Amino acid sequence: MNDTDNIDISQAVTPGLIRRLAAMLYDSLLVFGLLLLASMLITLPIGLVAGESASSALSGNLLFRIWLAMVPPAFFLLFWMKGGQTLGMKSWRIRVVRSDGASLSWPDALKRLVFALLSWLPLGLGYIWILFDKENQAWHDRLSGTRLIMLAKQ
Repeated sequence: MNDTDNIDISQAVTPGLIRRLAAMLYDSLLVFGLLLLASMLITLPIGLVAGESASSALSGNLLFRIWLAMVPPAFFLLFWMKGGQTLGMKSWRIRVVRSDGASLSWPDALKRLVFALLSWLPLGLGYIWILFDKENQAWHDRLSGTRLIMLAKQ
C-alpha cells in the first residue's frame, strides 16, 4: 500500500476503543524512549562539559522543555505523514486516512493532533465517545475529518 493509495471508506472497518488503546500503549512506550534519547542528547554533553549534574543545570530551562515538548508531536506527525501509521498502529493493523480515504496532508495531521489532545482533556471523553458512536469515531476523528481504518492481515 502506497502513501498515495486511496482507501474505499465504504468498505473500511473502523477499529474499536480497545484496539486503539493498545496501539496508543505501544506508541507511548516508543515516545517515552524517544524522550529519554532526546534528554540524553542534551544532558550528557552538558554534564561532560560543565562537570555538574545536568539535571541541576537544566532545571527550569525553557529551551530544554520546548525541545522535549516537540518530541511527541514530531513522532505522530512524521509517522502519520509517512504512510499513515505509527509503529503501534502498524502492530495493530490500523491506518489513519482522511474521511475521503486519501492520505493525510500536513494540515490534516496537525488538525488531528490538536483535536486528539482535546479529546483527552475532559477525562478522555473524546475517546470514550467511540463506544457510543455508530461509526466508532472519536471526537478528533470527526473534528479533523480523518478516520482510522483496519488493514487486512498480510
